[in-house]
Amino acid sequence: MPKRKRVHNAFTLMEVMVAVLIVSVVIAALLQMRGDTAQKFFSLQKMMQTNQYNSFLLGVSDKYGFDSSHIDMRGLVDEFELESDLRRRLKSLNTEISYKELTTIDTSEMSDTQDSNGSASAGFVFEIGKSIIKTKEFTGELIRVRLQ
Repeated sequence: MPKRKRVHNAFTLMEVMVAVLIVSVVIAALLQMRGDTAQKFFSLQKMMQTNQYNSFLLGVSDKYGFDSSHIDMRGLVDEFELESDLRRRLKSLNTEISYKELTTIDTSEMSDTQDSNGSASAGFVFEIGKSIIKTKEFTGELIRVRLQ
């Protein structure tokens, strides 16, 4: 009588272990990507929020941001009437704001016209500069134009 061959329809232990290893490597890589993305998103969100606060406070007043001195967020917030939670949040930001003049354009020097008194007509002076916003995590710049 001929011997029958046994047919196995199952995986061996080695095949199962290799499959588990491959799946675990893929899961570890996905978790690492998710962690990196979450950290970058959090830092980007914090940077945007700080930039919004600084841009708002610098934008609502011509008093700040157009002089060569440095000011920190604590000193800037003291000048505004804000609710206490927002004031506390803004003061906790370690931010330094400085201004750097880039160029000045005086249009009266370009004008050849004279007024009725014979003197040169008054022109405009454009000052272009940038307010530099520095924190521990990032540095942002806000281009500013002032008309005098």
